[in-house]
Amino acid sequence: MFNIYKYCQYQEDLLLFLFQNNPQICPYGLYAEQLSGSAFTAPRSYNVRTWFYRIRPAVCHKPFSRIDQGNMSNDFSSTVPDPAQTRWKPFDFPKKGEEIDFVNGLATICGAGDPKSRHGIAIHVYSCNISMTNKAFYNSDGDFLIVPQEGSLYIKTEMGKIVVNPNEICVIPMGIRFNVSVSGNTRGYILEVFDAHFELPSLGPIGANGLANPRDFEYPTACYEDLDINGYKVISKYQGAFFEALQDHSPFDVVAWHGNYAPYKYDLSKFMVINSVAFDHADPSIFTVLTCQSVKPGVAIADFVIFPPRWGVADHTFRPPYYHRNCMSEFMGLILGKYEAKEGGFLPGGASLHSMMTPHGPDSECFNKASTEDLKPVRVADGTMSFMFESSLSMAITDWGAKICEKVDDEYYKCWQGIEKKFNPNWRDETNGESGPPTKKRR
Repeated sequence: MFNIYKYCQYQEDLLLFLFQNNPQICPYGLYAEQLSGSAFTAPRSYNVRTWFYRIRPAVCHKPFSRIDQGNMSNDFSSTVPDPAQTRWKPFDFPKKGEEIDFVNGLATICGAGDPKSRHGIAIHVYSCNISMTNKAFYNSDGDFLIVPQEGSLYIKTEMGKIVVNPNEICVIPMGIRFNVSVSGNTRGYILEVFDAHFELPSLGPIGANGLANPRDFEYPTACYEDLDINGYKVISKYQGAFFEALQDHSPFDVVAWHGNYAPYKYDLSKFMVINSVAFDHADPSIFTVLTCQSVKPGVAIADFVIFPPRWGVADHTFRPPYYHRNCMSEFMGLILGKYEAKEGGFLPGGASLHSMMTPHGPDSECFNKASTEDLKPVRVADGTMSFMFESSLSMAITDWGAKICEKVDDEYYKCWQGIEKKFNPNWRDETNGESGPPTKKRR
């Protein structure tokens, strides 16, 4: 993905023995197993796979049986379409007395497409308060991009351990088994893509450096456990449903691995921001961290975009996000702080969805303030981190997202009702036509 071929090892001499991927006899009595994240014949720049050297091959489990999947769904055809601007108040933590782990705390808000055809996305939230015990989970349908909002995630994967804190993200590619431990109430967002894997966006005329730099993505080092446990549960998300298989040992028994298909984390504070330094508001695509591209050039199945702390210096410009109608769907979440365009009702742990071609933009308070303030250089979004999952697909809200969660803000539309008509046909005579960049005069 990032043209990184990373070697992780239990002991240096293990991989020194392996001048080939699949020897007749592996050192230390291990089994060789390949995990393919792309077709064998995919172009080399897109070809991803990893070789495991593990205590037991992953196939050592009993038959799968279907289990309850709670509020997680990939069925987006059963709900009635609704183009309205939608905002959710912060999603609840588990109720007092409830014990819910990461898998049981998954709930789907919206999405589009179908994992059977390997095309589409889903947006979930998770809310949990206990660790997964003797349980592993993997996604057969696509990649997870996990955005913690409250509480840290202590993730154990087949490749090793990752700690993900709020203001960091983690990507767990399709098929990789993982377990999540938490300490108390924990909440966050997940973007799931069915089509392909996440990658860095092309930089074009920006050049070789900028935005999210490859050097800042962190991968785990092999860390194995040799545990015999009767009734260990391995849960597979397959075609949108959950299936469970039992085995008598921990699946996190990889002693060494090498390859370019692995989970990774990224600290959002390391994003190198690009912004307008003259006039006008640049499009939010300049804040893209990762993208999952469609077959159409430049059109994303999903982009992960952030709005980090930065300087605002544009002259003669309405600096907050502009009023907008979009051929893309925009789902936003707030990790911490206050979002500049709506400082009131958009809260950490909540979300909003502005569907395809549905108008949206700053509320009346933001517009009035930004239209009259002194345009000197100012810091924007200090102490804040908001993000957007943007997609070329038209997303449907699930029953859980529309009704069951009971978090829809029915008064969201009111934030635009105070916008006044300001049209003045005598404007030119009253102002001498003074508008536009100060270096130019209107004629």
